[in-house]
Amino acid sequence: MPELPEVETFVRSLKFGGMTGEPILNRHIHYADLFWPRTLAFSDADENFLAWFPGKTVEDVARRGKYVILSIPPKFLIIHLRMSGDLRVESKNSRINKKHDRFLIEFYDGYRLVFNDPRKFGRIWLVNHPEDVFQRLGIEPLSSSFTAAWMRENARKKKKVIKTLLLDQTFIAGIGNIYSDEALFQAGIHPNRKADDLSDAEIDQLTHAIQNVLQAGIALNGASIDWVYRGGNFQHHFQVYHRSGEPCFRCGTPIERTVIGQRSAHFCPKCQH
Repeated sequence: MPELPEVETFVRSLKFGGMTGEPILNRHIHYADLFWPRTLAFSDADENFLAWFPGKTVEDVARRGKYVILSIPPKFLIIHLRMSGDLRVESKNSRINKKHDRFLIEFYDGYRLVFNDPRKFGRIWLVNHPEDVFQRLGIEPLSSSFTAAWMRENARKKKKVIKTLLLDQTFIAGIGNIYSDEALFQAGIHPNRKADDLSDAEIDQLTHAIQNVLQAGIALNGASIDWVYRGGNFQHHFQVYHRSGEPCFRCGTPIERTVIGQRSAHFCPKCQH
């Protein structure tokens, strides 16, 4: 599943061009089409969902957690890619993938935005107020509000295993398996430690590590580790993720993998305590 850096890469590409193709800002919508009805999670449109789009303009693209937000005044189209979602901008003359394309927006200038999702887990919302969708999302880890002081105050309240807590989207929005493993390694914290057992110094280290690995991931356009997400290079800089059995770059000890709360965790048994 794309995590914060991968989704941020999608957003920047849709705004400025790049991985997804041409930018979509200020493009005027000709029409929209929905190929798999369950892709639409909710619509605030007073009329038919698809009938709402013609004549509208994409004015901005943003991110909240792992969600892509298209500002199409007076509403917002929100996209969650989930396990296998992908976005591409292409010529309207390109062939539609009838097996896996779920939704598209075609623009008057001959381009279209396509949401492709082979596993059908991805969802879209058309809403008046984005916070209606995001009301349970946790803090943005790259925001000014995410500080060591905030972590010291809030992490200990949860009394959860730290790996599980980092994956909890109601606590911190946008972190998944990759960046939780990498942050815990950078901070020297074992993924099976309890959050309320961490010292102030460890929480401070973890806070900075989370921001460091997310910023590094964004700088490298995220991580490309499967056939869905493309164009990233952070996978070449993994310290522990997907490296079980390989030597730790710091100490040479083989990286281990365990399962915590039904999710995998990769760590160095010597460097992480």
